[in-house]
Amino acid sequence: VQLQASGGGVVQAGGSLRLSCAASGGVFSRNAVGWHRQAPGKNRELVAGITSSGIINYEDSVKGRFTISRDNAKNTMYLQMNNLKPEDTAVYSCAVTYFGVNYWGKGTQVTVSS
Repeated sequence: VQLQASGGGVVQAGGSLRLSCAASGGVFSRNAVGWHRQAPGKNRELVAGITSSGIINYEDSVKGRFTISRDNAKNTMYLQMNNLKPEDTAVYSCAVTYFGVNYWGKGTQVTVSS
């Protein structure tokens, strides 16, 4: 399983970005997927996830601003991030749990300037 995240960049506070995560093969369908982030000096945290049964959950600080989605036909999942804040600055990574194993993609940097 290979995952590749893209779409990061530098944006001003209040701006938007959409991250994409492309997978090799149809691993997203019916499997738990998620977007995580890690800021300098902080632990990695789950930002948004979709369980294997399709339940979506968000970290409290991004609720109402971020939207996770997936397109099984394109083997791609997304993270739409609106109203970005400087505290959203981090490396964002996508992950999937496939047959009980967690697979991670290389992260993409998101920098939000004030």
